[in-house]
Amino acid sequence: MFKATSHDFGTVAKGSKAEYEFEFQNIFEEEVHVAGVRSSCGCTEAQVTKQNLKTWEKSSIRAVLNTRSFVGPRTATLTVIFDRPYSAEVQLSVRGHIRSDVLFTPGSVAFGEIEQGRGAEQTVSVSYAGRGDWKIVDVRSANPSFEVELTDGPRQSGRVSYTMLVRVKGDAPVGYLQDQLTIITNDSYKSSLELPVEGRVVSPLTVSPPSLFLGVLKPGETVEKRLVVKGTKPFKILGIECEGDCFQFQTSDKATAAHLVPVTFTASDTPGKFSQKIEIRTDLGAGATTTCVATATITAADASPTAVSDDGST
Repeated sequence: MFKATSHDFGTVAKGSKAEYEFEFQNIFEEEVHVAGVRSSCGCTEAQVTKQNLKTWEKSSIRAVLNTRSFVGPRTATLTVIFDRPYSAEVQLSVRGHIRSDVLFTPGSVAFGEIEQGRGAEQTVSVSYAGRGDWKIVDVRSANPSFEVELTDGPRQSGRVSYTMLVRVKGDAPVGYLQDQLTIITNDSYKSSLELPVEGRVVSPLTVSPPSLFLGVLKPGETVEKRLVVKGTKPFKILGIECEGDCFQFQTSDKATAAHLVPVTFTASDTPGKFSQKIEIRTDLGAGATTTCVATATITAADASPTAVSDDGST
């Protein structure tokens, strides 16, 4: 049922956010119920996101490492208790190393919702107490939508500080940001630290309906529908693109926060299921776009009557 049964948080700073979700799925015909979950160590809290699961439904066990109250190497066993369709237990293991000499403020980079094309910035303070020559030598991420600017702060009496500006680029694609920054230091004991980055890039445009059902049509039959395109501020539709020539669109050259777009579709001669992506380009933000998927069922052309001879043969 579980995709993974262990997780290593790596080395994290005191006060930083360290969470992980163990995803699982009900693979049984009967309904599964999670009676509870317990942790072997107070350094890790565990929560069930959904306790009752029908067949193929998913849930997760959220493990939260308490980086404010604990330091040093930490391990915990999370015991998940099932009581339906039968009694069973699953053990999950987590571990991590919480450094007391490094502090991130805040403990994670939480961008919230970011409008596509606008980008966003957050500032994180990094404090270190120990060696006077301690340095951050690099900040890495596998996400190409991130940029980081690092500024040295004062150094006095073994205390070092940095200001880290974390930026989400304006060309970041729509979707969730759930990644991390790896801070590389000159510390030979634990040279890297992880800082979570969270957020969601949302489109400034919406199209309704997002899935446009055109109906069950005969070859050559025409149907008319409408799309409503809305934005966060007045905009112009620069163009609507899709493959083939079966669609016709009527657009206005006026800037408005809501556009009503008549759509005319003519069924092709090819019977079967039809699906086509419609892309709407606008002048909103950095040329924001939105898409709609149009679907239809095209029936076969009427068959010609079959001739029957006097003796009954065809």
